Amino acid sequence: MMGDMTQVGSLMAAVMFVWAIFRQLFPDEFQRDVRKYVNKVVSYVYPYVEITFHEYQPDSWFERSKAFVSIERYLSTNSSNRAKRLKANVVKDCESVVLSMDDYEEVTDEFRGIKIWWTSSKSIPKQQALFSYRGKAIAVKTRQRKLYTNNKSENWSGYRRTMWSHIIFEHPSTFDTLAMDPKKKKEILDDLMMFSKSKDYYKKVGKSWKRGYLLYGPPGTGKSSMIAAMANLLEYDIYDLELTSVKDNTDLRKLLIDTSSKSIIVIEDIDCSLDLTGQRKEKKEESKEEEKDPVKKAEEEKGKKNKGSEVTLSGLLNFIDGLWSACGSERLIVFTTNFVEKLDPALIRRGRMDKHIELSYCCFETFKVLAKNYLDLESHDLFSIISRLLEETKMTPADVAENLMPKSFEENAESCLNKLIQSLENAKEEARLKAVEDARIKAEEEAAKKIEENGEKVQESDAKLGDEEGKKTDKHTDVKENGVITA
Repeated sequence: MMGDMTQVGSLMAAVMFVWAIFRQLFPDEFQRDVRKYVNKVVSYVYPYVEITFHEYQPDSWFERSKAFVSIERYLSTNSSNRAKRLKANVVKDCESVVLSMDDYEEVTDEFRGIKIWWTSSKSIPKQQALFSYRGKAIAVKTRQRKLYTNNKSENWSGYRRTMWSHIIFEHPSTFDTLAMDPKKKKEILDDLMMFSKSKDYYKKVGKSWKRGYLLYGPPGTGKSSMIAAMANLLEYDIYDLELTSVKDNTDLRKLLIDTSSKSIIVIEDIDCSLDLTGQRKEKKEESKEEEKDPVKKAEEEKGKKNKGSEVTLSGLLNFIDGLWSACGSERLIVFTTNFVEKLDPALIRRGRMDKHIELSYCCFETFKVLAKNYLDLESHDLFSIISRLLEETKMTPADVAENLMPKSFEENAESCLNKLIQSLENAKEEARLKAVEDARIKAEEEAAKKIEENGEKVQESDAKLGDEEGKKTDKHTDVKENGVITA
């Protein structure tokens, strides 16, 4: 018995020695071929089929596999009685914990007479050089563009934790479907195409190959659709930056470094993201009494510690055009806002936001694009009425598009146009009534202000009259003290 064990041990040692020499001397390509043929030979005597379900999609660390989630739910009810090691998770709105298989655990199951072994494991994927297997031109041509969003700063460390998460970008918006004035559309198109082909020019003038765009206008005017159309035109990735998830200026800089070239960095509704508009103003409005108040000072210090983000206006300005902004190239930075007047002038000056694009209410040229997209109409008898109403009424392209979209199979192009006309007339009447109401309120406020001013003047005149009478009374009052009369 001992002799057999010795022989087995010697054989295993010899196999391990040969395998080590094999890995050292033979190239990876040859090793892959050998493993391929070995697996084929083993498959003739190995009666089992192995199926691997990855938790996350191969092309996205942001979206969990639906198959994996379904299997996890199935095993949570079957594995708890058979597995030795379990993971406990607390699910929202659930009073009890949910048990599932721990990593490197195995359970046996049977399905329609077939024996199945479920094994849970984890692996950290190795970083592979894509361009060592295919040409750079092919990779760029066939790559799938992605939409990124930044993770919270405190979640950047750990297994499978990155600064950015992404999904495949599949937005259908293009400049052909974008509803806006054709002249303005052509101007933006020319500007974008000129930028994408100006690498040598930017190098010649000594500027980083990047450009800033400020999109401003009321909600529903197509700012997000414009960004998607830009990305589809230039075939760029999009990085949707959520400033409230960024801890401080240092983390903001790290996010910038981790972005790729050929990308659009977007900060939507920047006037609402953080209080960046007033950070340059000194606290001159605070009185000396407030500064001396220890209770208020302690509350302010506590608020500073508890606030989620410490990104400052200065840090954001450096992010846009500071020294670190030169890392990478062929990059667009896009801000959107509903209220451009709220933004600090330093944030949107030329050189940071190079091109300002106003996306306003729907005009007739914009309507014609929408009519073509939604109803396949280039002209109609009702267009003249709609043109007149659009000049008299403010309505966003989103509202116009909603009226043009058929809601049932019975609706046709003419009924949709009539529906839009009715909505425009209603909006016009609402605007008229609102103007009348605003004028009435303003008149009442002015009348109340005049009454208040007149009342103050009457009080002042009464006070002056009282003072004068008091002085006269003092002059004519005689007081007799110790036989001496004093005036």
